[in-house]
Amino acid sequence: MAQHRTRLVVDFCVRALCLLATLLALLPLVSVLGYVVVRGAGGLSWAFLTELPKPLGEAGGGMANAIQGTLRLVLIAALLAIPAGVLSGVYLAEFKHTRFAKLARFCADVMSGIPSITVGLFVYGLVVTATRHFSALAGGLSLGFLMLPSVARTTEEFVKLVPESLREAALGLGASAWRTTLWVLLRTAAPGIAVGIMLAVARVAGETAPLLFTAFNNRFWSESVNEPTASLPVAIYTYAVSPYDEWHRQAWAAALVLILVVLLLNLSARLVVGRKVRL
Repeated sequence: MAQHRTRLVVDFCVRALCLLATLLALLPLVSVLGYVVVRGAGGLSWAFLTELPKPLGEAGGGMANAIQGTLRLVLIAALLAIPAGVLSGVYLAEFKHTRFAKLARFCADVMSGIPSITVGLFVYGLVVTATRHFSALAGGLSLGFLMLPSVARTTEEFVKLVPESLREAALGLGASAWRTTLWVLLRTAAPGIAVGIMLAVARVAGETAPLLFTAFNNRFWSESVNEPTASLPVAIYTYAVSPYDEWHRQAWAAALVLILVVLLLNLSARLVVGRKVRL
């Protein structure tokens, strides 16, 4: 009886400690979200989402160009990184024991830890100095470099999780190796790969440092990918360090919009995972 009571006490203490640790982990997230919502909700309006910034000294205006620029930059990054990342991940999973695969896996892990500002400097030297102007293309390329290792490693892990019996069944029915990879392995791993892609997009959507060296900024609409382009992270930085209260208010509103976009992508990833589990 005493031993049973001791186990109950230990179980209660461990559960309480786990609950406390969970609450402590959630506290920073809830605090940041709550503070940004309180400070940014007052600045949100239809004009903020649809109008260009007003000249210095005038109240009102919005960040429609920055919202559009962020979507454009993320789209360019996705177009560059997702196909290459998925194909790289498939190669790493299918030929995992080759020397080249081990080297590529090591390079992907190293790239995942490289500071984003270093990637921005690299693209600045590679593209901006060659073309002699900032551009959305350079900004999207820098974000694509940041997305690539994450997409590749996520794809590799989810392809590895596909049961070997599915591959053997497809090959046993006469399917070629490339058809098996395309129609069996990738289709089965598709929900997990989609989760990795959405999380990678959510990560690069808030990057500021590489865009300062590549896309720079623009207070007007950007008509071409070869022009400097506004983005929400750079706009938040520019407005936050200014001495004007109106710009501070808009910076908080832009931060709220950016956080809502990231939360939407993370929730979408959760829904995809839930759908996969039910299937």
